[in-house]
Amino acid sequence: MLEPSNNNELPPIPDKRYFTIGEVSDLCGVKPHVLRYWEQEFTELNPVKRRGNRRYYQCHEVLIIRQIKSLLYEQGYTIGGAKVLIMGSNSKEQSTRTKQIQQMLIELEDIVNLLK
Repeated sequence: MLEPSNNNELPPIPDKRYFTIGEVSDLCGVKPHVLRYWEQEFTELNPVKRRGNRRYYQCHEVLIIRQIKSLLYEQGYTIGGAKVLIMGSNSKEQSTRTKQIQQMLIELEDIVNLLK
């Protein structure tokens, strides 16, 4: 995952499961209406919606928002360019996870064979 360069300026992310849009706005330095717009543009941002359409973001989404902010505001990427980078980093992570799972399955099969 790409690391935003302004992490030192932003407040640390508390150890919580869910964050309201106001909390995420404060943690990332982005207005709530910008977060709602980014949800439409970036499929990786998909907060849980509860009563009254209240949004609840998870920690990984806060990190993605910080990435997006860094790409757009500091590094000068367009939304299209930021999408490509975010999707590229997520597909690389997915590929790595898939390889790890395949390796674990092979090892588990070996263990089962040893136990027989």
